[in-house]
Amino acid sequence: MHLTHPQQVFKFCPKCGSDHFRSKEDNSLQCDACGFRFYYNAASSVAAIILDEQGRLLLTRRAIDPFKGTLDLPGGFVSVDESSEEALAREIEEELGAEVLEYRYIRSYPNRYEYSGLTVFTNDAAFVCTLRDYTVIKPADDVCEVEWFFLQDVKLEDIGIKSIRTMVRDFIEHL
Repeated sequence: MHLTHPQQVFKFCPKCGSDHFRSKEDNSLQCDACGFRFYYNAASSVAAIILDEQGRLLLTRRAIDPFKGTLDLPGGFVSVDESSEEALAREIEEELGAEVLEYRYIRSYPNRYEYSGLTVFTNDAAFVCTLRDYTVIKPADDVCEVEWFFLQDVKLEDIGIKSIRTMVRDFIEHL
């Protein structure tokens, strides 16, 4: 098991502080002292597949870690009390300054990566989106650059996040 897995990182119960915080077989840790149980489930996130009128795919360049400098799709984590669709609209506004006009859910992709010394598990929902206005796109938030690619020119190895790489590959293959 990797050293950043929650079972390796969390040594003390966050409720009572006991060092009797033990791994269970159901993606959880349980405190033998107070009974507190913590599940390390996948966090929800969204990603937008956006094509322009020429059929080019919009890819962003990550301004932050993990995978700083690699290509990505616009999107991000779903906030507490927010639907995936609301998160999609918010993330597009934050990262591109654009408004989602229409969207269609495709499927979800599991992922895991290391952040702040901890393995983070995600469930990344892919949406194909059209924007109200493509001329307003401007990189912001955790995006440092926006690039358009004809599908045959996309280099999957330049996409840093595994689930996003798979998402883009599947989209290109099933068009």
